[in-house]
Amino acid sequence: MTARTQGYFFILITMCIWGGFTIFSRLNAHWHVSVWDLVAMRFAIASLILLPVLIYKKDLAFLWNPRPVILALIGGLVYCLTVYSAFLHAPAAHAAIFLNGCIPLCTAVAAYILFRQPFDKHTWASLIIMMSALLLMSYLMLHDQASGLGVGDLLLFVSAIWWGIFTVLLKQWKLSAWHATAGVVIWSAIIYLPIYLLFIPKHFHEATPAHLLIQGLFHGVLVVIVATLTYVAAIERLGAFKTGSIVTLAPFIAALIAVPLLNEPLNAAIVCGLIGMGIGALQPWRWLRKDSLAAQLARQKQG
Repeated sequence: MTARTQGYFFILITMCIWGGFTIFSRLNAHWHVSVWDLVAMRFAIASLILLPVLIYKKDLAFLWNPRPVILALIGGLVYCLTVYSAFLHAPAAHAAIFLNGCIPLCTAVAAYILFRQPFDKHTWASLIIMMSALLLMSYLMLHDQASGLGVGDLLLFVSAIWWGIFTVLLKQWKLSAWHATAGVVIWSAIIYLPIYLLFIPKHFHEATPAHLLIQGLFHGVLVVIVATLTYVAAIERLGAFKTGSIVTLAPFIAALIAVPLLNEPLNAAIVCGLIGMGIGALQPWRWLRKDSLAAQLARQKQG
């Protein structure tokens, strides 16, 4: 396959896993898998895979830097505990709006607060579109008591804030994808697992072994390791903007799949939120601008 074809292949894998993250996280509510148990399985399984690789490569020195510890606390433990708790209370469509739709905005705000990076015109345009969509959605929800906002939506937005801070720090500190992934996993396991084993009640008996195995392998292997590697591989072949824009569609597609699969509601308010937040996150005008520039260059070459 050409590099371009390989890039789209890696994007497809990433989208399947990221979209599956929404579906499988929502299934925890149906399968009675505890958030505390899931976080423990996620980091225990991933660390058992990554730690031997680090030892084999003799690549452990970076772990003693405080930066991987900070990233593990924000983008590992706090994010996972918050987002998994949110999925117990909010449907997939709400996650697409308040988590995935808000991550680009929260990242831009975190970059400004932490490092005084100004908003560009694309960020301002996304902000206007997203705020308009949220206002319209809120107005429609006022007339539909059954689809009101709840604690799950607040937790999803808080999760977007954590991930935005994590993304900004990761970019500023310039850690490689491998070191970032391994550092977050190893330090999350070191910090969380002793606390979990000693002080947190276990609820494995409430879920079936098959469901625990599925969730552990999906979140501990596919989400943490495979999706990270395929996402980075796609960026190397297609660029950050095209890759990021395409994979952003995954949670919105998952929200639609969850309607028949998990019997989740979908009304006019949620549809307005999905469309508005999707447009704001994807920034399609940048695609149109790139296409017009490419057409102009092609005409210049022909002339």
